[in-house]
Amino acid sequence: MERAGGASIIDLRVRDGKRQSVFRSYVFPIMYKPNLTVLTRALVTRLTFESKRVTGVEIDHQAAIRRIGARSEVILSLGAIHTPKVLMQSGIGDEHELRGAGIPIVEHLPGVGQNFQDHVGFNCVWENREPHSGDMVAATFFAKSDATMDTPDLQTFFGEFVMSSPENTRRFAMPTTGWGFFGTLVRPKSRGRLRLSGPNPSDAIRIEANHLSHPDDLKAARKSVEISRAIGNSAALRPFTLREVAPGNLQGADLDNFLRDAALTVWHETCTAKMGRDSMSVVNGALQVYGIERLRIADGSIMPRVTTGNTMAPCVIIGERAADVLRAEYRL
Repeated sequence: MERAGGASIIDLRVRDGKRQSVFRSYVFPIMYKPNLTVLTRALVTRLTFESKRVTGVEIDHQAAIRRIGARSEVILSLGAIHTPKVLMQSGIGDEHELRGAGIPIVEHLPGVGQNFQDHVGFNCVWENREPHSGDMVAATFFAKSDATMDTPDLQTFFGEFVMSSPENTRRFAMPTTGWGFFGTLVRPKSRGRLRLSGPNPSDAIRIEANHLSHPDDLKAARKSVEISRAIGNSAALRPFTLREVAPGNLQGADLDNFLRDAALTVWHETCTAKMGRDSMSVVNGALQVYGIERLRIADGSIMPRVTTGNTMAPCVIIGERAADVLRAEYRL
């Protein structure tokens, strides 16, 4: 994925025939320990402070607002949507944005909620010649939208199911059974942002994804569809295909409209509290939030750019690195 590209069977975390989650692998085996408490159905609403020193968290749990104190420090690991939301609700973010939402300023960090990145994908669909079933996502390949690139910028998944955006489901007559190539942009140049819609924790976050806002992303998306259609309509797959459902041989503005309608998230939202040293950075190399004491972030929001491929393994590595930092800091 970082070199010439290629194809493979999809990587899955499976043991004894069951998918394995990060929680099941890391947390579940140590649930018996007295120094670990897992609260389900608890919503973190705000951080608590003494000046610019974090003292704990406020949570909404069992229809009551509760406060949990921290003797050492707090680590936010809520993902690229809710980590910046909690920061902003707590007064950490762009001063202008927070004032507009009626939130008192604790620390002006304009990068909070900025630099939003995600892998966006576009599905090409075929109808089966005969109904069959198999793995939901069986294989993947990495490719370049431009042969002069050093690194692939496209990742395409093969899935034995029919998936389409609501817009294109209405436009094309989707079959009962089929398969498709879901082509994704894994090095997008478009950048979005997150914004608060109000001062209360229950107020929804505004996600301005800005997918395909950069012209190079739209150009790469066209190439992704071109590659998917070339493979899907190839002689090797013809015995398995009754017809191509979408998009067909669209060109120019028609193809661009298909891509805009087809665009779906790959659920790889990242980069909204990035690590770095510039004015838009939120955390340093030790995952500490600039200007705030006793607060770190350990999730996909700290990535400066989204990874060229799935984000679960990189997030695990971030967690492992955070554990190493804490172990050294507190001599554990």
